[in-house]
Amino acid sequence: MLLIDWLIVVAYLIFTMVLGIYLSRKASGSLVDFFVSGRSLPWWLAGTSMAATTFSIDTPLYVAGVVGSRGIAGNWEWWSFGIAHVMMIYVFARLWRRSEVVTDAELTEIRYGGRTAALLRGVKAFLFAVPINCIGIGYAMLAMVKVVDALELWQSVGIEPNESIKLWSVIVVSILVLFYAGFSGLWGVVATDFFQFFLALFGAVVVAIASLISVGGMQNLINQAQANSNFDILSIVPITFNGGIGWSTVAGIPASAFIAYVFLQWWAFRRSDGGGEFIQRLVAAKNESEAEKAAWFFNILHYVIRTWPWIIVALAAVAIYPDLTDRELGYPMLMLRFLPPVLLGLVVASLIAAFMSTVSTLINWGASYLTNDLYGRFINPDASQTELVTVGRITSVLVTVLGATAAFFASDVATVFRLVIAIGTGPGLVLILRWFWWRINAAAELSSMVAGFLIGLLTSIVPVIQIADFGLRLSVTAGITTVIWVLVMILTPPESDETLDDFYRRVRPGGPGWQRQRQRTGIRPLQNLELELKRVVAALLLLFGAMFAVGGFLLLNSLGGWLSLIVAVAGWFWLRQLNRQPIAPVPRPGLDDDDILP
Repeated sequence: MLLIDWLIVVAYLIFTMVLGIYLSRKASGSLVDFFVSGRSLPWWLAGTSMAATTFSIDTPLYVAGVVGSRGIAGNWEWWSFGIAHVMMIYVFARLWRRSEVVTDAELTEIRYGGRTAALLRGVKAFLFAVPINCIGIGYAMLAMVKVVDALELWQSVGIEPNESIKLWSVIVVSILVLFYAGFSGLWGVVATDFFQFFLALFGAVVVAIASLISVGGMQNLINQAQANSNFDILSIVPITFNGGIGWSTVAGIPASAFIAYVFLQWWAFRRSDGGGEFIQRLVAAKNESEAEKAAWFFNILHYVIRTWPWIIVALAAVAIYPDLTDRELGYPMLMLRFLPPVLLGLVVASLIAAFMSTVSTLINWGASYLTNDLYGRFINPDASQTELVTVGRITSVLVTVLGATAAFFASDVATVFRLVIAIGTGPGLVLILRWFWWRINAAAELSSMVAGFLIGLLTSIVPVIQIADFGLRLSVTAGITTVIWVLVMILTPPESDETLDDFYRRVRPGGPGWQRQRQRTGIRPLQNLELELKRVVAALLLLFGAMFAVGGFLLLNSLGGWLSLIVAVAGWFWLRQLNRQPIAPVPRPGLDDDDILP
């Protein structure tokens, strides 16, 4: 890092501060202004912000570690969430926007009633705002420390730091993030996210290109990466067909892990119906159509566009540093080795941008729970809008402090990432079914959330019952949690008809699970669930086909690229046909329209 590189980084930090202060006037009016931008976000800004949130400084390090230790197939650990994210587009985006909540925890007292619903809202808000959210901030800070260390940023200015100094330098950057996130609320977060995402994407592409040039092109990269691995590093799905279908003996991940990723993780995880930070963007969109477009835009950016720069860099790290102990360090080490001045400063700024986009979101998201669902609901329900905005800024400070504390106890990015998945596994099926089946009650959701958190935590960190096989750990967590919440639901009464009627009137979901409410209210649904599920299948073909087509052609696998492209095109044509059909189901013949229309 030369002086010009440092000047670029400082200029970027100043730019984000100025932008955040400028937008602070948009966040001062009310709680809705501060946490959901007055429900006025355009789709392109909301979608980019969702993508920026999932692109932290830890992400390229995580992918480098996954590919280096488990191969490209290891990315199914996060690719599998694409199934839930596509469902978010067609099944959940419009429902969330119609709910008009500030946080997903607020939905619990709309969907359920009584003391159990209030308890669920409070417990959910606390778990998401404090332990889960702060672990997320902590491992983002850990990744930032790794980058600072690998790039020798302190040494470039003549300082030999210890571990404490490195971490405190990252906390200082977090305080800068807090400054604009605390002043400008979600408006400042999403506006800076827009610039931060494309800067971070630019950085990933630059490192990928520089790495390719250094090894002499893609063919050399592929050959060297495979030669330096004692497993099949290149396969996306390591299946063999010799004498029947089987799992490759040289696969980087076991079959149990792959099965858990693809067939369990996406629906069992706590974000199965959207996820807290994503929901915040969906409910902040201008209208239902904009929310759906935002969800689509996020999926394209997240899976199709930025997957492969990360993977190429990860393969280059294996090819160039075959004996690297910590594979997560491959990304910053390639930056330091191959990028010239100015370009190095821009890419370092891009990593800081990725870090800031995620941390600013987590600060604002965590503060929204503490303000809306704890302070405004239980401590001072009569608080004015001005008081709630002030509390939002104070709780932003609290979340930042707790996240920084968590960073001191983190070890490596991939381990903490898996811990976040493990403690969030279990309640996902309840979160899906609550939208479409009247019998799900508050006790079922509460028990699923607490059980999943405790079982995931205990099987991850307690030596006696720790499950090393991650796929088995997820299966055990989801299985035991499902048994618990089903039993609790059977043994507790359903929600009252009045509560269910109010929820149905507000959200108007499709499917057979609300037949009684349709009859009681005389209101038809605004969702054709059968059609939406067909759209999900078509969109999955399009999304994953496009992602693997890009990967196939980049990695010189022409057959895989063309087959994936055919799948993507088939999904696109099918989706176009489905999109010509009406969103809401057509009334049955013989039914009086006056009785079914609102």
